[in-house]
Amino acid sequence: MKKVFMFLAQGFEDIEALIPLDVLRRGGVDVKTVSVGKDYMVTSAHGVDIKADFMFNEINREEADLLMLPGGMPGATNLYEHKELCQALLKHNEKGKMISAICAAPAVVLAQLGILDSRRATCYPGFEQMLTNATYTGDLVTVDKNITTAEGPAAAFPYAYELLEQLTDKATADQIAEGMRYKHLMNQ
Repeated sequence: MKKVFMFLAQGFEDIEALIPLDVLRRGGVDVKTVSVGKDYMVTSAHGVDIKADFMFNEINREEADLLMLPGGMPGATNLYEHKELCQALLKHNEKGKMISAICAAPAVVLAQLGILDSRRATCYPGFEQMLTNATYTGDLVTVDKNITTAEGPAAAFPYAYELLEQLTDKATADQIAEGMRYKHLMNQ
């Protein structure tokens, strides 16, 4: 079973965390939420308190197949300010392992770390000027080798299904999307 660590910082965007978390777990992926703050309880950008599964110092980042960053402000900034997380992302990328980020996180975290250099990426409109060494696509979801980026809250479902397909297979992603009525929605 594939393992994912989703990092939560104060001010994360609610649906950019919870939709991928839900979709991936429905697809049989072992997703664990990890607080990068001082407590297990992390408050979203819209005041929803979520209890993380682990604190950052309790996990072995080496065992993750995917390191995942929700966006939101100031959540993305708070992720970037966590230096141990930044080091883990750089090391994960050096090994060619999967990293994903949505909304502000591709620009605020990955671009500033140089992870998006010479890559195609997307992010929330208005943050694209931070993708100085990347090619901004403006797409809902962009995949470039081991890096998957997504635009913002409305992209949470396609982002989640893309990651589920990468971590499992197309049949599983399609089955979960159909069961959640996403395919029906997209055919309207």
